[in-house]
Amino acid sequence: MTQIIDGKAVSRQVRERVSLETAELKNKGIVPGLAVIIVGEDPASQVYVRNKEKACEEVGFYSEKFALPESTTQQELNALVKELNGRTEISGILCQLPLPKHLDDKEVINLIDPIKDVDAFHPVNVGAIMIGDYNFLPCTPAGVMELIHATGVDITGKKAVVIGRSNIVGKPMAMLLLHENATVEITHSKTINLKAVASEADILVAAIGKAKFVTADMVKDGAVVIDVGMNRDENGKLCGDVDFESVKDKCSYITPVPGGVGPMTISMLMQNTLTAAKIQNGLMNK
Repeated sequence: MTQIIDGKAVSRQVRERVSLETAELKNKGIVPGLAVIIVGEDPASQVYVRNKEKACEEVGFYSEKFALPESTTQQELNALVKELNGRTEISGILCQLPLPKHLDDKEVINLIDPIKDVDAFHPVNVGAIMIGDYNFLPCTPAGVMELIHATGVDITGKKAVVIGRSNIVGKPMAMLLLHENATVEITHSKTINLKAVASEADILVAAIGKAKFVTADMVKDGAVVIDVGMNRDENGKLCGDVDFESVKDKCSYITPVPGGVGPMTISMLMQNTLTAAKIQNGLMNK
């Protein structure tokens, strides 16, 4: 029988763990701090930032929000990042993407001190993930790994297929699965016979950004299916990249949308900020 992976429950466990460790740090006079920069009035970004502020409060972090107007120049944004790099009470810096079109997100990411880059987007951190010697993991792929671990399924030797090759999810997801001894294949819009490739996966991660793209004929019996997608269907209802109703009876474990991968992302951001605070205070090796 298929089991639904409860992302809310696993997310709570991560936050409880972070809260306990934060309380221990506070006893040593250390308070993890997160700075969130948001430029402009994008409604989705506003919601994400509010959720991050709430999460910081929940786990006991100090947080600061920098809400900049749409007209902010690259120089002004860069100057803020440089200032935050030098502030000792700020453990992690996050610049909410996407930025307005006149701003260069790569330039901003490259300016963030890698040891404060809690999104793990800086090239130094990306390279560290590639070789398996990292401090931080991108929040969504890290959350996916927590969800797979929660099933008790041993990843070693399994065939894992990732649908999607983005720098934020697809590529790092493949590396994390590889580090845990899966045999990994990355597929995308140019993959020949994607359906056949996906149907051989013991672990299938869908991160392509197309509503209900993964159908039952793409899923192996007994597979673990992780749905990273966040889309709207033809009725405007929230849905993932997986056609949940047709797939759920074929797999052993599946994440729902909402309530699967979504809650994990911010919880893993809290974990990264905690790790950053420990490193900056000499409690972990860089």
